[in-house]
Amino acid sequence: MDEFAQLTSKRRTPGQTSNRLILVGLVVVVAAILIFSSMFTVDQGYRGVVLRLGAFERIAQPGLGFKMPLVDKVVMVRVQTNSKVYDRMETYSRDQQLAELRVSVTYRLVPEMVHEVYAQFGSEDGVVSRLIDRRVNELVRTVFGQFNAVEAIQQRSSLNQKVADAVMSVIDPNIVVIESVQVEDIAFSSAYEQSVEARMMAEVEVQRRTQELEQQRIQAQIVVTQAQGAADARVAEAKAQAEATRLAGDAEASAIRAKGEALRDNPELVALVTAEAWNGVLPSTMLPGGTLPFISVGE
Repeated sequence: MDEFAQLTSKRRTPGQTSNRLILVGLVVVVAAILIFSSMFTVDQGYRGVVLRLGAFERIAQPGLGFKMPLVDKVVMVRVQTNSKVYDRMETYSRDQQLAELRVSVTYRLVPEMVHEVYAQFGSEDGVVSRLIDRRVNELVRTVFGQFNAVEAIQQRSSLNQKVADAVMSVIDPNIVVIESVQVEDIAFSSAYEQSVEARMMAEVEVQRRTQELEQQRIQAQIVVTQAQGAADARVAEAKAQAEATRLAGDAEASAIRAKGEALRDNPELVALVTAEAWNGVLPSTMLPGGTLPFISVGE
């Protein structure tokens, strides 16, 4: 047997040996290709949708994964937070003023539902173009039309909230989470902006004049109150003086009345008072039938 093998080996040509080596090399290369093609990696912030012969198989998490070569296909879907900005979105306010809006929408795909994203939209771009763009354009115009131009500027927070609520209410949060919707800028025509500015300045001037008039009214009221207080004080003072005079007169009259009654009831007191007031000099002239004062001749 060994001799037969030796004879056979001796009969092999150099071409046969070369073909065998090529065949072995091809097998090794194919095996390597199959091994490496069965491996894949998913970056952080992405999910892999594994398809087997075109049908959904599973969701691959970040890291190293394996698939069946030539049978499985992996589609990467981003689940990181992303933002879409809508520049120069034209719409009309309730009072038919044309405005250009700048609106931003911040969103993210739900990691556990990326297979539905792929099945319904094909990719993240499909979600944006076929779902978010359409809804945002429609709803922003609808909500903005509920505000007139002045309200849209003065009530920006209310406008933002209503736009965000409207967008979030129509987009399925189980597939796409809308984190925020912001109306970043509102631009009207230059002519209208000038008219609004003039109107606001006029309103400010009216408010200023109203405040001045109110201050003047208050100051006038203060002057009136002070004058009334001074007048009341003078009246009170006059009443007090009159009352004091009346009381003094009453006291003096009472004293005179009491003195008169005392003199009437005591004639001797009259003579005593007269004597006390006499200076001791007799009159130099006497009238016929006259009497000498203070001289009484007793019997």
